[in-house]
Amino acid sequence: MWFKNLQLYRFTKAFELDAETLGQQLAQHSFTPCGSQDTSRSGWVPPLGRHGSEFVHASNGFLMICAKRQDKLLPAAVINEALEDKVLQIEEREARNLPRKERHSLKDEIIFSLLPKAFVRSSYQFAYLSPRDNMLVIDASSTKRAEELIADLRAALGSLSVIPLASKGQPIDVMTRWVDSGQPAQGFELGEECELRDNTDISCVIRCKNQNLAAAEIVNHLKTGMHVSKLALSWQERIECVLDEKLILRRLRFSDLVQEQADEVEAEDVATQFDVDFSIMSLELSAFFKALMNALGGEDLTQPAPAVAAD
Repeated sequence: MWFKNLQLYRFTKAFELDAETLGQQLAQHSFTPCGSQDTSRSGWVPPLGRHGSEFVHASNGFLMICAKRQDKLLPAAVINEALEDKVLQIEEREARNLPRKERHSLKDEIIFSLLPKAFVRSSYQFAYLSPRDNMLVIDASSTKRAEELIADLRAALGSLSVIPLASKGQPIDVMTRWVDSGQPAQGFELGEECELRDNTDISCVIRCKNQNLAAAEIVNHLKTGMHVSKLALSWQERIECVLDEKLILRRLRFSDLVQEQADEVEAEDVATQFDVDFSIMSLELSAFFKALMNALGGEDLTQPAPAVAAD
């Protein structure tokens, strides 16, 4: 349950639904498996899975939700092989070359016939809403997956106004300054990983791992005009992550100190352990987000809402 990759969004309007009301609305858009001709389906499931029945798990004012997605697996190689066999049969039988339009039509027929036999892959996307912080936190490695969850949430609620979290200080400028000076903001420490990009040629990339970021070669790259686009950071010896120029947090890891807090509670069942883990994680992240935004010069509240965030 511990989140690993964070996509962060700000509510542009206060989120006022309580856990019960939110759960009722999600239940009306609950997950149903793919039908024989569906290529994919998504819907809401209880965050606790088979160990719970509620569509929202609430703890300390934080609201955990979970979307499930099913995708039919039809490899292109399988489709193309079946298509070529069918085309060959028709061309030999009718002594003619199949035009492109007929091949496209035939390909659609083959996909239609193969879908009921296709394997199904399921995936789960967790997120939590923090009305107190006015934030939506999504555990997703890609923006596309995060936006899919937002679209599903908007469909269930009727409207949802969110924008990606933005800071007043540009992350690339702030991270570059931290590495150049060797002095990150108070409470933060530099890790041993960063990515450098050329200001004039974005295809020029240098990736450094297990490196002392104060090394002369890295500082020299910055002096030639490169900037830091990704940076490993640790905060208060409690959280480690890689921050990128879009304010996405990757490879999030909670320290042993935090994990020990969860282990100190003797949970009697899966539901209790889930609640303990979620409570500790969300409170830690709430404090971390505030510290991170302060380190980046504060939050930029003037950002316009993109299309994905419109009501």
